[in-house]
Amino acid sequence: MLSSAATSITVVLIVFFLFIEGAGVFSKKPIEEGFLLAVHASNPINKLEPSQVKDIFDQKITNWKQLGGKNEPIVLFRTEDITEFYSEEELGENFEYFPAKIDEYVSKTPGVIAFFSDKYKAKDFHGKELEINKIKIFEFLSGEEWFPTAQPIAQMGVKALIYGTLWVSFGAILLALPIGLAAAIYLSEIAKKRTRNILKPLIELLAGIPSVVYGFFGLVVIVPLIQSVFGLPVGETGLAGSIVLAIMALPTIITISEDAMRTTPRAMKEASLALGASHWQTIYKVVIPYSASGITAGAILGIGRAIGETMAVLMVTGNAAIMPHTLLAPLRTIPATIAAELGEAANGGLHYQSLFALGCILFLITFCINMLVELVTNRGSHKKH
Repeated sequence: MLSSAATSITVVLIVFFLFIEGAGVFSKKPIEEGFLLAVHASNPINKLEPSQVKDIFDQKITNWKQLGGKNEPIVLFRTEDITEFYSEEELGENFEYFPAKIDEYVSKTPGVIAFFSDKYKAKDFHGKELEINKIKIFEFLSGEEWFPTAQPIAQMGVKALIYGTLWVSFGAILLALPIGLAAAIYLSEIAKKRTRNILKPLIELLAGIPSVVYGFFGLVVIVPLIQSVFGLPVGETGLAGSIVLAIMALPTIITISEDAMRTTPRAMKEASLALGASHWQTIYKVVIPYSASGITAGAILGIGRAIGETMAVLMVTGNAAIMPHTLLAPLRTIPATIAAELGEAANGGLHYQSLFALGCILFLITFCINMLVELVTNRGSHKKH
């Protein structure tokens, strides 16, 4: 009882900590803390979306008229640009005139949009600070661009990462399920006892191989093969990730499906054979329907492992945070993003908390999958009773 209680409390606390850290991202603005965006006082624009700010600084939007403002060209200004307009003597030996010169430049440049630290904001600042909204849940989930360290505005869209995770995972299960089901049928209904005793431990041994080894195998064998067969510029694609994950999911699918098939009552199989059915007809009409819940549970648990896999996917999928439109293009998954970026994120910062929010999404996906397994398994047990 004490062991169960301690384990349950630990799991609850971990989940609670995960969601507390992840929810923090929605209380922050996507601009770097301690910085601001300002425009000329006469500019009618008061607020910009993060995507609009990115397009401005990428120079995809070059006139305020495109944003509903005046017909004026947009002039970009960053803190380091001040030396192009003022000498060191004008800025002061210890930069004591820095705020005043920034204020002067903003006030005399009608089309300016300035990005600078708020410590350089003059007390009587003559410009207008743009309003930046906090990150919203819908925008976080529906955004297609993931650049959490972009300046001046972070792009926090996880849609591409969610799609990448689901594409790779379901691609893996489409490859692994037919092979795993065929292997389970062979082991439970066709193979001799001696053959089964040799093959089953070998298959279960595959589950103990570290994922980085599968990643190396995929990088050395599967990636060049895909590049050669499909004539692609690079072989690091979603298909490579699906194949590697399919291999990793096979032991789970085969073991659970084979155990489910072996629970089929001998009397049911003998009755089918006595009625004139062939061995294959008995497998198709009796064994598989009886063990369908176990086979489904194995397939879903295989998907669960594929969704949570990190290193193998990180090594073979190209690690590109873009919307996937085909499995033959590079993509990035949620676990790979967390593994690649968490070490570089400042503790408690916007990037750090956004990665915890990704962890929350991954937790919810795997939780739903586990609940689906429970429903399928319980439904199957009720049918048997």
